[in-house]
Amino acid sequence: MKKIYRFLRWIVLLFFVSTVGATLYYKWYPVSFTPLMGIRCIEQIASGEAPRLRHRWVKLEEMSKYLPVAVIASEDQKFMYHNGFDTEAIGQALQERQTGKRQRGGSTISQQTAKNVFLWPASSWTRKGFEVYFTFLIETFWSKERIMEVYLNSIEMGDGLYGAEAVAQRNFACSASQLTRAECALIAATLPNPRKYDSARPTPYMRRRQKWIQRQMRHVPLLRPRSDKSKGRP
Repeated sequence: MKKIYRFLRWIVLLFFVSTVGATLYYKWYPVSFTPLMGIRCIEQIASGEAPRLRHRWVKLEEMSKYLPVAVIASEDQKFMYHNGFDTEAIGQALQERQTGKRQRGGSTISQQTAKNVFLWPASSWTRKGFEVYFTFLIETFWSKERIMEVYLNSIEMGDGLYGAEAVAQRNFACSASQLTRAECALIAATLPNPRKYDSARPTPYMRRRQKWIQRQMRHVPLLRPRSDKSKGRP
């Protein structure tokens, strides 16, 4: 029993050291590959398709100033003020699940970032537990600006597209720094389901959501000062 206890203790210690170490590493260095990217490539190969993966890391100041505003307006309007968890949204999501109503997501941008970088997409209580842990880590060690930078570089934004630069080049023939306010809102409109909704071919529903996001953006302050590289196209 002592050997088993000692072994388990070392496993737990290794887990904490490695996860904290990885979190600190990504505080300063780009996230070049995520578990979701690997899973999608495997799914494509299993379906007899060539793997599709377009991803290029860019700094937050090299993105349009409107993109963080658009995703905050769309996904998590309390992003700058919470500690990684929106208890009100979580409570509403649980209530809707119990009553059988249409379920909404209760995940914040911080939670989505933790899931994208460290975990797998399939929903389970085990993954949710790890998601809470990694969300606590990134909220502790990263700034809000760094969380947003990693989020906008790692999130799935279309079929084989990951991050702002990939979707800007593929769908709008420009760099992430040149995206307009309307284009940023349209990209944000796809995020509930980027494999279903395509910002290159917006549906009427996406156009309605784009307009709603643009209205909400008026109430969201800029995440950072405007940069010369982030003017956007008129």
